[in-house]
Amino acid sequence: LLMQGSMFNTWKPMWVVLLEDGIEFYKRKADNSPKGMVPLKGSSINSPCQDFGKRMFVFKLTAAKQQDHFFQAAYLEERDAWVRDIKKAIHCIDGGQRFARKSTRKSIRLPETINLSALYLSMKDPEKGIKELKLEKDKKVFNHCFTGTSVIDWLVSSNSIRNRKEGLMLASSLLSEGYLQPAGDTSKAAAEGLSDTPFLDLSDAYYYFPDSGFFCEGNSSDDDVVLKEEFRGIVVKQGCLLKQGHRRKNWKVRKFVLREDPAYLHYYDPAGGEEPLGAIHLRGCVVTAVEDMPDSKKYDVDNILFEIITANEIHYYLQAASSAERTEWIKAIQAVSRTGK
Repeated sequence: LLMQGSMFNTWKPMWVVLLEDGIEFYKRKADNSPKGMVPLKGSSINSPCQDFGKRMFVFKLTAAKQQDHFFQAAYLEERDAWVRDIKKAIHCIDGGQRFARKSTRKSIRLPETINLSALYLSMKDPEKGIKELKLEKDKKVFNHCFTGTSVIDWLVSSNSIRNRKEGLMLASSLLSEGYLQPAGDTSKAAAEGLSDTPFLDLSDAYYYFPDSGFFCEGNSSDDDVVLKEEFRGIVVKQGCLLKQGHRRKNWKVRKFVLREDPAYLHYYDPAGGEEPLGAIHLRGCVVTAVEDMPDSKKYDVDNILFEIITANEIHYYLQAASSAERTEWIKAIQAVSRTGK
């Protein structure tokens, strides 16, 4: 979600976790400690929140000490889901009940004694953890990654599990909670439910740590740098959008092509030309709908805008032809930012 800063009135992407008694927010998903926490006891929630007329899908959480916290979701259904679950958690606290929500740990029946965060740190230990390698498959080179078999081997050798079947359960939980990421078609297909287990104990199923510096050979982590190797991915969505320029703040029509692997949104001159004008790296980005933007040159059409904030906090503003098309682009970009490299 996007969260408004308490001091400078700025909006920044945060990884938000709903607990039984509060909301924790982190700068990144892989961080071990939260940047802050909002207790839910005595809190109230207001949605839709109209305090920010130019931002859509905002909800306000007011803590017991009358301190307001503002969050922005990407689209209507996402905001309503957050509000529904937070209201349920507050209701359970007020009634002295335990807030029950879907849990990966419970669905996989993982013992409560296992600390996934501590296990993740052990797996990343430079001396005793899982060794990150350069692996090749299907004419692609994957850097800073490891095989599914090596994960299970490590869990067995570290006495974290009794057998490989238990290892699959534990590794699946690490994958579902974001401590591991799939790399390549085989592991991605399993993670998306196309296999008997989300995690694969196979030597040709590749995985990586989310903050390890993983990349596919030839790809770049810098925005607006275009390399030929980026064009190997499957096209998820394409079409024309308005894009605001970074320097002159003027709007131009561009043809956009969204690719899944690697996670890039390329833009082209709609009049033609095979070479893209630039690319937005989507891995780890946040995308939200917005109503209007300050300090920008108006374009003579309705403001059906959305904003992409990349992992290194570069802001891109785009405009769709309709609100339905905007929602489609947001959902597609969200999916690619989670699974693409």
